[in-house]
Amino acid sequence: MAHELLLETSFIYDKSVNERFPTVGVIGAGQLARMMVAPASALGINLLLFAQSADDSAAQINSHVIGDYTDLEALKSFAARCDVITFEHELVPLPVIKGLEAAGVRVYPASSAFVYSQDKAEMRKKLANYQAPAWKVITATSEVDQYPLIAKAISGGYDGRGVWKVNSQDELAEVLKHTPKLLIEELISFDSEIAVMVARSPHGQATSWAPTQTVQEDGICTMTITPAPCISDEIAEQAQKLALDIAAEVGVIGVMAVEMFVKGDQLFINELAMRPHNSGHWTIDGSRTSQFEQHLRAILDLPLGEPAMTHEYAVMGNILGGDKADMYRPYLHLMARNPDLKFHQYKKEVRKGRKIGHVTAIGSDLLQLTTDVQHARDYMSGAIDE
Repeated sequence: MAHELLLETSFIYDKSVNERFPTVGVIGAGQLARMMVAPASALGINLLLFAQSADDSAAQINSHVIGDYTDLEALKSFAARCDVITFEHELVPLPVIKGLEAAGVRVYPASSAFVYSQDKAEMRKKLANYQAPAWKVITATSEVDQYPLIAKAISGGYDGRGVWKVNSQDELAEVLKHTPKLLIEELISFDSEIAVMVARSPHGQATSWAPTQTVQEDGICTMTITPAPCISDEIAEQAQKLALDIAAEVGVIGVMAVEMFVKGDQLFINELAMRPHNSGHWTIDGSRTSQFEQHLRAILDLPLGEPAMTHEYAVMGNILGGDKADMYRPYLHLMARNPDLKFHQYKKEVRKGRKIGHVTAIGSDLLQLTTDVQHARDYMSGAIDE
């Protein structure tokens, strides 16, 4: 039985005016949806969110419906209020997405593309012609004879969850107890990690932003630097072409992140994320068109915006929950120390290691930018107090 949908909104508008603008339905109401609110408002686009709770990051500031994203009937009712449906996470079951499409709902990215973001094994099969770590799907330790390796849950993993570095048969056996089917990959001794954000519209227009270096700690991205200083201009062009080619091959509509390993002059495809992505947060402050505005333009088949950078460098740091619960008081110190920093709060409950916001610095002095962003990260998490 479909769950009852509750419209939680105090927003009043003139329907005669607003019906001239489309309504975009977003399944999910976390921080990615929150960051879509500003560009949607600027464009006059009506945004309606399908949230799990009124306390969700974006639900706090935007019209929303509360429901279960695995409930097809609930999502059909939600979609009836929208002109197009998109996502801010990969957790909606593929049969549910196909059910929406069968009911005539316009969904972007479509299930035919979204599967490659949800299912890592299907992604590897689809991109078999692109250089990537050697891989296979296993269900038993007897299928593996070489360690160390990387083991991944085929679906559902993110932010380091569902990914394990495995050094022995015993360690693999332990992982298999909890995840009985795994994608295992060759452990690449890479020099750096990069991501390329791309956008593609239904009529095939596509753009890409400058490649971004992602800095990881314990499987969680802590900082991004754009353009990636770890690669040459030639490798950057190659990475952008790879990402655009992959976008066309999988048929994505909207924004997509293509994560890659860099080893010398070689690029290895790591993973895809078919939605706005953490590695593109810098675009809010450092690009002529943010990934969030571009995603809206793409799924509505509007002409895409200019992705060029506004400054020489953009450095973004994720704020992770730590010892401090008050995320407002740190502004007194940080804004006085560096008035150029740009802060983005997700208004999520502070928990250790959880992404609760990000800070961005743009300019020409890369060392100073990274120093300022790292200081802000450490101060807001409580690692330092001055």
